[in-house]
Amino acid sequence: MPSVLDGIKILDLSQGIAGPMASMVLSDNGADVIKIEPPEGDPHSGQLGYRAWQRGKRNAVFDLKNNKDRETFLNLVKTADVLLESYVPGETTGLGIDFSTLHDINPGLIYCSITGYGRDNPLSDRPACDGLVAARTGLHYEQRGRVGSQYYPTGGKIPFEDYAFNLDAVVGPRSEDRDGPLFNGLNWPSVGAAYTALTAISAALLVKEKCGCGQWVETSLLQGALTSGILAFSYGEKPDAPHFATWINDSRSPKGNFECKDGRWVVNWVPSPSFVLGASEGDSLNASPDSSARDDPDRIMPAMDDMLVLDHYYPMLAAAFKRFDADEWVDAGAVAGQCIQKVSSPEEALNDERFLADGCVSAVTDPQYGDTRQVGILYNLEKNPSAIKQGIASHGENSEEVKAEAAAAAAVTINKSVEEVPKQPLTGVTVIDLGLAIAGPYCAQVLSDLGADVIKVNATYDWYWHSNAIAMSANRGKRSIAVNMRDPDGIEVIQKLVADADVVVHNMRYKAVEKKGLDYETLKKINPRLIYCHTRGFEKGPRESLPGNDQTGSALTGVQWEDGACHNGGRPYWSLTTVGDTGNGYLAAIGILQALMAREKTGEGQFVDTSIVNAHFFNCSHIIAKSNGSGFDRSHLSKDALGYTAGYRLYKTSDGYLCVALSRESHWAALYAVMGLSTLMQDKRFNASEARLSNDEELTHTLVQTFSRRSASDWFALLDKAGVPCEIADSGFSKKMWQPGSELLEREWLVSRPHPVVGTVGHVGLPYEFSKTPARVQSGPLIVGRETHEILDNLGYSEADKARLFDSKAVADESCYMYPLNITKSKKEYA
Repeated sequence: MPSVLDGIKILDLSQGIAGPMASMVLSDNGADVIKIEPPEGDPHSGQLGYRAWQRGKRNAVFDLKNNKDRETFLNLVKTADVLLESYVPGETTGLGIDFSTLHDINPGLIYCSITGYGRDNPLSDRPACDGLVAARTGLHYEQRGRVGSQYYPTGGKIPFEDYAFNLDAVVGPRSEDRDGPLFNGLNWPSVGAAYTALTAISAALLVKEKCGCGQWVETSLLQGALTSGILAFSYGEKPDAPHFATWINDSRSPKGNFECKDGRWVVNWVPSPSFVLGASEGDSLNASPDSSARDDPDRIMPAMDDMLVLDHYYPMLAAAFKRFDADEWVDAGAVAGQCIQKVSSPEEALNDERFLADGCVSAVTDPQYGDTRQVGILYNLEKNPSAIKQGIASHGENSEEVKAEAAAAAAVTINKSVEEVPKQPLTGVTVIDLGLAIAGPYCAQVLSDLGADVIKVNATYDWYWHSNAIAMSANRGKRSIAVNMRDPDGIEVIQKLVADADVVVHNMRYKAVEKKGLDYETLKKINPRLIYCHTRGFEKGPRESLPGNDQTGSALTGVQWEDGACHNGGRPYWSLTTVGDTGNGYLAAIGILQALMAREKTGEGQFVDTSIVNAHFFNCSHIIAKSNGSGFDRSHLSKDALGYTAGYRLYKTSDGYLCVALSRESHWAALYAVMGLSTLMQDKRFNASEARLSNDEELTHTLVQTFSRRSASDWFALLDKAGVPCEIADSGFSKKMWQPGSELLEREWLVSRPHPVVGTVGHVGLPYEFSKTPARVQSGPLIVGRETHEILDNLGYSEADKARLFDSKAVADESCYMYPLNITKSKKEYA
């Protein structure tokens, strides 16, 4: 069976991280990707991640400043479906390869731009790499959350401000600056941009399949940073609204990491005092303790008040975990159905045989490094299997054949006629969202923004969860029907919805949906054209049926190891800027979009699947490992979690932090000159790249002392004027972003909508732009069951049938719980 992108040709002119990550996935799914390099080569080719990201691509050299080569390239454009580029805005115009020029040559071309900060704004020309974008957007401060959680951006009174929380539980290094920034262990802005570029390209390919038109799609590292901060960058006008605020975003609360007897760390999320304390009472772990014998909670609930409960139990939980080895806790958790997993290094994860058997990790023979372990297939389409093409091409290896293809296209005339273009990529597509928590619902939200009519099937008791800020971040733009899935009449309602739907997406455990008659085998008999997407916590195999979440997935795959600087003795932690649940949502959306494109050709539906661990392997795909479990030489985050090297880190100034990102000798010369350290350019320890790396600790110490003598704004003014790439780490960005007149709001990169209880709610908005089929936020967060009557009417239920369903509690309308006049009433009163 063909891969879903067989026959698609992609010209990849991108460099760095986001573009190469995206085009790797397109290649793995069948696209013919040609990496276009300048004569001098790609300056980023030395990074380890390129050994994964450039696999399976052809490589051709074009000098686009040379008229002959440019003409040849323009002929090659006639044969392409997608062009991917990461030039600074305006640079493609100078080269004669801008969207307008190429669109005239090939109107069916999808032209994808990944910039630092987007076009036509004051930041468009700023130097942009992950560290600098993270600094400017305050992402470094959002790593561990904010004191006060949802109260922080409003400037309101912080709950429990005077309470002395257990500082040993705080995320990150045990430093004196508990509220200071933490450098990202992973390249979160680029990772976010890779997801959004893949989604936009897949949506544009679907549009092209329908009507033949190409278009310009754009994203940026700034939008990638916002995407990675979905949980951090939110706003509620009235954070004290019932159940809205949660301790999960609060930096004073631990995030489920515990050190065990053997020195290894585990994640228990959400912590279960009843299980942990009961299981550890004896000399050996008891996976089935009698919870009735203890008066401890089964789990810590998300409400702000429960942060005090967690703080109370943390010392007891930490002591309990210390009594047994990590593997013992993992085994006990598996028996008890508790979310407990061990924190692994990326190299350890890449050599886990269970991941290899699933295919989310692959054995790849590299022409330079030999047998390696790399990120594998990220999502599966039942009828369009993916396959990794082994190895990477050398510089210009395929130039001759690619230029011959271009020459053959010289006389080709492109048909410029197109059929009617839809308003949005998914106009006319109906999605049934059966998802829980974040991963499944976030996928459906992505599809809603692309124009789908999303019907969220809520449980008849979901009002509490959907009052929460986290739930609201994944459930905008949907209509809601509240259904009791334990009632046969409720299942019948869902099956009727499926009969006329295009897509079903959920992240429930599959055995549960089989029992309910909501599995793919049952539903495809009702609707053979159905695209059915199931997302999991883990890979297929022994862990498949275990409860999983973002936290356990990031622990198993090495993400927490990297963010926590564990290689250098740091502590693992789950970051508020991680892209696990939401990354899983994006992968599901990408798979669905590509399955819909395949359906345009075949008329057939199919099964699509992915998982949270797949997303996290993509997140740390810049790391590959040897087949013996060891790693290759690579940089590691410093123990203080402030950076990687003296030239790429955060420095504390007299009043804040400044981030620098030095990649050229000219940057170093300018830095030394501005800081009064010009003699270092004559010092053999510090005047060349290899020498600086060998003496990094000493150089860092010198710069730390020097930076501390002036303010961040003073250093920024001096260094920026001298051409040194730097940004102030903006501690107030997540407040300023919501102020009236914010450009992010005007561009809808952030969106705010009215809410009946919270007043105004704000979330990360649109992460991409389409020139012909724009994305759009359809509405604010759903209200549980508000459209139940309307949806039942659409299904043809009579008034008598509706009354029967409501009376039997097979369906419900819980919107009454969400309105100010009624919010103080209890659920019992409503029932």
